[in-house]
Amino acid sequence: MVRVIIPVHGSEVAPRFDLASEVWIGVQGPDGRFMQERTVVMPQASTENLCQLIVSEGAHVVVCGAVEQEYFDYLVWKKVTVYDDVIATVDAVKKALEEGTLKPGAVLLERILEESEHVLGPVDSPDS
Repeated sequence: MVRVIIPVHGSEVAPRFDLASEVWIGVQGPDGRFMQERTVVMPQASTENLCQLIVSEGAHVVVCGAVEQEYFDYLVWKKVTVYDDVIATVDAVKKALEEGTLKPGAVLLERILEESEHVLGPVDSPDS
Protein backbone atom coordinates (compact mmCIF):
# COMPACT_ATOMS: atom_id res chain seq x y z
CA MET A 1 0.00 0.00 0.00
CA VAL A 2 1.14 3.52 -0.78
CA ARG A 3 0.33 6.44 1.51
CA VAL A 4 -0.09 9.73 -0.37
CA ILE A 5 -0.22 13.22 1.15
CA ILE A 6 -1.35 16.32 -0.70
CA PRO A 7 -1.28 19.78 0.93
CA VAL A 8 -4.55 21.30 -0.28
CA HIS A 9 -6.33 24.59 -0.67
CA GLY A 10 -10.01 23.78 -1.06
CA SER A 11 -10.24 20.98 -3.60
CA GLU A 12 -6.93 21.79 -5.31
CA VAL A 13 -3.25 21.18 -4.61
CA ALA A 14 -2.08 24.11 -2.47
CA PRO A 15 -0.01 26.45 -4.64
CA ARG A 16 2.59 26.81 -1.85
CA PHE A 17 3.72 24.00 0.44
CA ASP A 18 4.45 26.39 3.31
CA LEU A 19 0.99 27.99 3.31
CA ALA A 20 -1.14 24.84 3.30
CA SER A 21 -3.48 24.65 6.25
CA GLU A 22 -5.17 21.40 5.16
CA VAL A 23 -3.76 18.08 4.05
CA TRP A 24 -5.43 15.30 2.10
CA ILE A 25 -4.20 11.83 3.04
CA GLY A 26 -5.00 8.77 0.93
CA VAL A 27 -3.94 5.15 0.83
CA GLN A 28 -3.59 3.34 -2.48
CA GLY A 29 -4.26 -0.37 -2.47
CA PRO A 30 -2.33 -3.01 -4.40
CA ASP A 31 -4.49 -2.41 -7.48
CA GLY A 32 -3.60 1.32 -7.44
CA ARG A 33 -7.06 2.50 -6.42
CA PHE A 34 -7.51 4.63 -3.33
CA MET A 35 -9.05 2.61 -0.50
CA GLN A 36 -8.94 5.20 2.30
CA GLU A 37 -8.86 8.95 2.34
CA ARG A 38 -9.28 11.74 4.85
CA THR A 39 -8.52 15.42 5.30
CA VAL A 40 -6.57 16.83 8.23
CA VAL A 41 -6.79 20.49 9.21
CA MET A 42 -3.47 21.79 10.46
CA PRO A 43 -3.53 24.06 13.55
CA GLN A 44 -1.56 26.60 11.50
CA ALA A 45 0.31 26.69 8.21
CA SER A 46 3.85 25.59 8.97
CA THR A 47 6.39 23.85 6.79
CA GLU A 48 8.01 22.16 9.78
CA ASN A 49 4.68 20.82 11.08
CA LEU A 50 3.74 19.63 7.60
CA CYS A 51 7.06 17.78 7.20
CA GLN A 52 6.58 16.26 10.66
CA LEU A 53 3.07 15.08 9.67
CA ILE A 54 4.41 13.59 6.41
CA VAL A 55 7.09 11.64 8.26
CA SER A 56 4.84 10.57 11.16
CA GLU A 57 2.14 9.36 8.75
CA GLY A 58 4.77 7.26 6.95
CA ALA A 59 3.96 8.88 3.60
CA HIS A 60 5.52 7.35 0.50
CA VAL A 61 4.39 10.09 -1.90
CA VAL A 62 3.82 13.83 -1.52
CA VAL A 63 2.16 15.86 -4.26
CA CYS A 64 2.53 19.61 -3.87
CA GLY A 65 2.79 22.95 -5.59
CA ALA A 66 5.86 25.06 -4.97
CA VAL A 67 8.16 23.78 -2.24
CA GLU A 68 11.46 25.21 -1.04
CA GLN A 69 14.50 23.19 -2.07
CA GLU A 70 15.48 22.65 1.58
CA TYR A 71 12.20 20.86 2.36
CA PHE A 72 12.14 19.03 -0.98
CA ASP A 73 15.62 17.67 -0.21
CA TYR A 74 14.59 16.73 3.34
CA LEU A 75 11.58 14.74 2.12
CA VAL A 76 13.62 12.98 -0.57
CA TRP A 77 16.24 12.19 2.08
CA LYS A 78 13.41 10.64 4.13
CA LYS A 79 12.73 8.44 1.07
CA VAL A 80 9.49 10.22 0.14
CA THR A 81 8.74 10.58 -3.57
CA VAL A 82 7.88 14.25 -4.16
CA TYR A 83 5.89 15.43 -7.17
CA ASP A 84 6.31 19.22 -6.97
CA ASP A 85 5.03 22.11 -9.06
CA VAL A 86 1.76 20.25 -9.65
CA ILE A 87 -1.30 22.33 -10.51
CA ALA A 88 -4.42 20.20 -10.22
CA THR A 89 -7.47 19.23 -8.25
CA VAL A 90 -7.13 16.42 -5.74
CA ASP A 91 -9.39 14.27 -7.93
CA ALA A 92 -7.15 14.83 -10.97
CA VAL A 93 -4.07 13.89 -8.92
CA LYS A 94 -5.78 10.73 -7.64
CA LYS A 95 -6.68 9.73 -11.20
CA ALA A 96 -3.15 10.40 -12.47
CA LEU A 97 -1.64 8.40 -9.59
CA GLU A 98 -4.04 5.51 -10.23
CA GLU A 99 -3.06 5.56 -13.91
CA GLY A 100 0.65 5.99 -13.09
CA THR A 101 0.90 9.13 -15.24
CA LEU A 102 1.64 11.85 -12.65
CA LYS A 103 4.88 13.77 -13.18
CA PRO A 104 6.47 16.78 -11.44
CA GLY A 105 5.27 20.01 -13.03
CA ALA A 106 2.01 18.49 -14.22
CA VAL A 107 -0.80 20.92 -14.98
CA LEU A 108 -4.04 18.96 -14.79
CA LEU A 109 -6.52 21.84 -14.64
CA GLU A 110 -8.67 22.72 -17.60
CA ARG A 111 -9.03 26.40 -18.23
CA ILE A 112 -12.56 27.64 -18.52
CA LEU A 113 -12.74 30.63 -20.83
CA GLU A 114 -15.01 33.48 -19.88
CA GLU A 115 -17.24 34.85 -22.60
CA SER A 116 -15.22 38.07 -22.61
CA GLU A 117 -12.01 36.17 -23.39
CA HIS A 118 -11.17 35.41 -26.95
CA VAL A 119 -9.25 32.46 -28.22
CA LEU A 120 -6.85 33.67 -30.87
CA GLY A 121 -6.42 31.38 -33.80
CA PRO A 122 -4.49 31.64 -37.02
CA VAL A 123 -5.07 34.90 -38.84
CA ASP A 124 -6.12 34.52 -42.45
CA SER A 125 -3.88 36.47 -44.77
CA PRO A 126 -5.54 38.65 -47.46
CA ASP A 127 -3.85 36.53 -50.16
CA SER A 128 -5.52 33.29 -49.07
